[in-house]
Amino acid sequence: MSTTFNVHKASAYDQLMGRWSRKLAPLFIEFAEVAEGDSVLDVGCGTGSLTFELSNIPFLSRINAIDMSPVFVEAVRARNSDPRVAVQEADAQSLPFENAGFDRVFSLLVLHFVADVDQAMSEMRRVARPGGVAAAAVWDHAGGMPVMRMLVDSLAAVVPKAEAFRTRFCFQPMTQPGELEHAFITAGFDEIQQAELTIRMNYQNFDDFWLPIAAGEGPFGPLISPLSDDERALAATTLRAAFEAGRPDGPRSFASTAFVCKGRAP
Repeated sequence: MSTTFNVHKASAYDQLMGRWSRKLAPLFIEFAEVAEGDSVLDVGCGTGSLTFELSNIPFLSRINAIDMSPVFVEAVRARNSDPRVAVQEADAQSLPFENAGFDRVFSLLVLHFVADVDQAMSEMRRVARPGGVAAAAVWDHAGGMPVMRMLVDSLAAVVPKAEAFRTRFCFQPMTQPGELEHAFITAGFDEIQQAELTIRMNYQNFDDFWLPIAAGEGPFGPLISPLSDDERALAATTLRAAFEAGRPDGPRSFASTAFVCKGRAP
């Protein structure tokens, strides 16, 4: 994960992508479903978008959350005041929990950053009790995130080193139609259902869009951080023109779609 994802400050990442995860989280929970007394594991909690949305549900018995990033884990711990919530640093490919320990095992916008998705899915199945439900979501990079396509397409047009990044981003494993469902099938889940969920990414102005990206956090860090000052200035100018689209700077809204899938552990 460290080669494709920069994590330096939780607050900076939250401004880049966490705010959109928070919008998706309630829709994801509605799709995945929870029941009275459920224990839930949040695999790859990030800055806590799903964890804290789950903590708003009073009838859940406990909520465990893991993430590989100590920066994210510390941020969630610092913010948490719910005794049902426990957060720890761990790898999705080697979950530190006993077999069949959870009623629900969720992963929101994480699996496309995991090196071995099949291993992560196998672990999610292992820790789900028989009859328990696992659910996951990943962004539709190539076809469902127009604002991010605007970003990578614009940069690839003016910064040669961005061309390879665009290809990796658009065709990142797990972000293509059907790949998430296939992962659930391979892991041996039953009663598999897939769907798409769409939110709006609303920006106040160009700076609201660009500055979190320019900070070099998250999935765009490996693209932005190595740019020279001249390349960064050219990128900003090109992106501003695309963002404004011939109108004065101001609010802009973009749809963003995630693939979601759930299945029942046998």
